[in-house]
Amino acid sequence: MRALIQRVTSACVTIDDAEVGRIGTGLVVLLGVAEGDDESDARYLVDKIVNMRIFADDQGRFNLSALDTGGDFLVVSQFTLHADTRRGRRPDFTAAADPETANRLYERAVAMFRDTGLTVATGEFQAYMQVSLQNDGPVTIMVDSADRGRPRRG
Repeated sequence: MRALIQRVTSACVTIDDAEVGRIGTGLVVLLGVAEGDDESDARYLVDKIVNMRIFADDQGRFNLSALDTGGDFLVVSQFTLHADTRRGRRPDFTAAADPETANRLYERAVAMFRDTGLTVATGEFQAYMQVSLQNDGPVTIMVDSADRGRPRRG
């Protein structure tokens, strides 16, 4: 699973001109599920994201997590995070999980975010959406569950 995280002061998602989700200060999480991902990938990403220290403390240092600050989450499914652009000019999305598996793991991840007790808004799986956000910083970070077994250096 991959997640592109953006720290925001506000964000919303609309479908057919109707707002379906809105948050204040927190994180927009664009979440993509790959073929072969399972619940352990979702658990890893959610734990990593809710505990990631990317909010400033009183000294302006990244020392606080969304859990520390009470930040909101806007979680949006995003299969295009698994685009393969190595060949040609059209991205290849065959690494993305099939829709049934992707939806199940996306919904499981959303439930895990909600289990934190923080505010969680979502888009709609497989819908054509518009996401508006005010990126704060800007701070944008990619997290990939496939990286959890890789050494940090070497």
